[in-house]
Amino acid sequence: MGFVGAVMTHLAPGECTIELPYREELSQHHGYFHGGVIGMLADNAAGFAGYTLMPDAASVLTVEYKINLLAPAAGERMIAEGSVVRAGRNLVITRAEVFVARGDERIHCATMQQTLMTMHPA
Repeated sequence: MGFVGAVMTHLAPGECTIELPYREELSQHHGYFHGGVIGMLADNAAGFAGYTLMPDAASVLTVEYKINLLAPAAGERMIAEGSVVRAGRNLVITRAEVFVARGDERIHCATMQQTLMTMHPA
């Protein structure tokens, strides 16, 4: 996340927010944030939200996610808000809502659902 300039701005049990300032290198041919960057930010925000509810000795692995791109991600920064839907012993279901900010306006540009696997120590 450091490579792209993303910053975690909120972390609490079952919650995580990550923000990313716009840079041309992160855009697609129309100048919007690229869909791959949107997916990466959503994956990390939801993944860290799930990880907060896992045992201390465990690690996390994304098993699956599905993302819907709802609107062009045209803005000054992107905000991904991850939260836990259900935390089980081995599987954790999360979601992320992704927004772009333009001035005082926030536009909902993507929504994602994710399955995480708790990697218990051997």
